[in-house]
Amino acid sequence: MSPRKTNAEAYLRMYRQMVRIRVFEDNANQLYLSARMPGLTHMYSGQEAVAVGICEALTRDDKITSTHRGHGHCVAKGAEFKEMFCELLGRAEGYCGGKGGSMHIADQSNGNLGANAIVGGSMGIATGAALSAKRLGRKDVTVCFFGDGATAQGLLYEVMNMAALWKLPVIYACENNGYSEYTKTAEIAAGSLLARAEAFGIEAFQVDGQDVLAVNELTERLVARCRNGEGPFFVQLDTYRYHGHHVGDINREYYRSKDEEALWKTERDPIVNFGRWLTAEGVATSEELAAIDAGVRADAEAAVTYALAAPFPDPSQVKRDVFTDMTAA
Repeated sequence: MSPRKTNAEAYLRMYRQMVRIRVFEDNANQLYLSARMPGLTHMYSGQEAVAVGICEALTRDDKITSTHRGHGHCVAKGAEFKEMFCELLGRAEGYCGGKGGSMHIADQSNGNLGANAIVGGSMGIATGAALSAKRLGRKDVTVCFFGDGATAQGLLYEVMNMAALWKLPVIYACENNGYSEYTKTAEIAAGSLLARAEAFGIEAFQVDGQDVLAVNELTERLVARCRNGEGPFFVQLDTYRYHGHHVGDINREYYRSKDEEALWKTERDPIVNFGRWLTAEGVATSEELAAIDAGVRADAEAAVTYALAAPFPDPSQVKRDVFTDMTAA
């Protein structure tokens, strides 16, 4: 674990945020398995240190763009359980009025420009947000989350070229969880992921995505440099997803072993390891961490109960936020 902050409150906030992501995903998975949630969803469990380490280095005004595996980003950027579960369950009080669902959830009040079901689909949005900030003279920084599989999308190279030419305040955060859906990254990505950015003259960094403090320390430095006009940057965050590609991907032994999964869960878990570090450093006792865990679980249970009883959108709202009244422009 890489020490960085000295504020115990900040450490405990990072711990709580990671637990919130894990607990949210546990509940979302159960909603799917019990046939109470429509559609598929993609679990973020195991990758919590990435989202939290990065988002804790951002302000509310800073922007992020997300992916189909985006619940963790949404929680880490400040979203509330109630509105998130309402969105996943198609209820009117969800962040997108119940019409976005898991893969299109957005929370613009906290700078989350939205998840995207299209692999690599948010890269242009993130780069556009960074361009907007620069042209308007704002100090906002944008972080573009995407997976290792998305490095096969041509859009990434178009936007990195643009960002490098115009020195945009954007950080391309590649969450390398080792698999592109059902295929090992090494089998779909030739050469180095870092070299892809370096080809455009973009500084590229690699960090242990299971170490929340290492991720946070690096992100704080890069965000500060972005605000100083030194962007863009590329970061490869090596991490691991505990579940399958999606919630229906249960029997995974044809592409990865149970022993591999067990190794990551027992030795590399970001929450367990950070919790051990917190107790070893005297930041919190095991009882205090257990109380945080219990509080988060209670919050999630209450939010799920609320969302299940919440109303669906009125059918008359089906076209809301779909069309713009051009005559009023």
